[in-house]
Amino acid sequence: MKLGIVGLPNVGKSTLFNAITKAGAEAANYPFCTIEPNVGVVIVPDERVTNLSNIYHSKKTIYTTIEFSDIAGLVKGASKGEGLGNKFLGHIREVEAIVHVVRCFEDPNVVHVDGRVNPVSDIETINMELIIADMEVLERRIAKTEKVAKAGDKNAKSEIVILQKVYDALADGQVARKIDLDDDEAAFVKTLDLLTFKPVIYAANVGEDEAAGPDNDFVKEVKEYAAAENSEVVVICAKIEAELSELDDEERTMFLEDMGITESGLDKLIKSSYALLNLISFLTTGEDETRAWTIRRGTLAPQAAGKIHTDFEKGFIRAETIAYDKLMECEGKLSAAKEKGWLRSEGKEYEVKDGDVVHFLFNV
Repeated sequence: MKLGIVGLPNVGKSTLFNAITKAGAEAANYPFCTIEPNVGVVIVPDERVTNLSNIYHSKKTIYTTIEFSDIAGLVKGASKGEGLGNKFLGHIREVEAIVHVVRCFEDPNVVHVDGRVNPVSDIETINMELIIADMEVLERRIAKTEKVAKAGDKNAKSEIVILQKVYDALADGQVARKIDLDDDEAAFVKTLDLLTFKPVIYAANVGEDEAAGPDNDFVKEVKEYAAAENSEVVVICAKIEAELSELDDEERTMFLEDMGITESGLDKLIKSSYALLNLISFLTTGEDETRAWTIRRGTLAPQAAGKIHTDFEKGFIRAETIAYDKLMECEGKLSAAKEKGWLRSEGKEYEVKDGDVVHFLFNV
């Protein structure tokens, strides 16, 4: 899973990136200190993996991961090349979802690129640049498709209707993810790789004294804006995340308790990204290895098996599966789970569930 961290300059992008990846990217109080995207891979903490590995004394323990890219600050005119904008927009195309960091704190010592804090205006500035870039993509695609349609291609004619529908909405200032599309239209639009069709998590970056309290007015504005497009919002404090990144697990827990914070910004981001992208994890375990595998919700057993190895999918016979919680009730003993009828044999039509502990049987 690849997430791109974007936002206007000086909103806390690089500070947040450093904190959650411990990658040590440069963070400075001036625009464009990030030009090439810094990339960091974050292990997704999962106590289920840890517990299973301990029970089975696994030689290897492998958690799933998220790749974060810290993409340089966009500015008004980015779609026309301002602030190396075209290059930055290209980096955004490579990610599956966008973490849009929005400044929701006042601090006279931190320069705002527009001279004032206005989170909705900041969001709209970036969205407009992405919209303009998407419109340029669609203009080229429409021109190309019209030539094919004139040759009598019926699919091309139906595609033009969808392309024009999306283009007109963008021209009205609407991001593609807000357009009312049926399932077939949405599937087609997804293939266009439009920037404004990518799912978004708004990371509302607040001050240290507001991290544990009720939402400030800036955060409320961001949440209202996000609700209108079914996007996720995570309230974080990049400064606190930076301090947490320097602590070990025990110290981190104590620090959060002292601050009155229930979970770290990274944990919030992970949960939101899984929810936004409709992802779940199933588990495999044994003496050799315990591992978490990330799949889309609704994935059938053969395709889940294919995540491990293509041969597993090609020669799929069945999946022996048990819910993690049920296995824990049996202290990890499959024999006891089988006696209770909790160890199931599932076929090709089974949808793998979050937390399923699975052993695939195959023959090639």
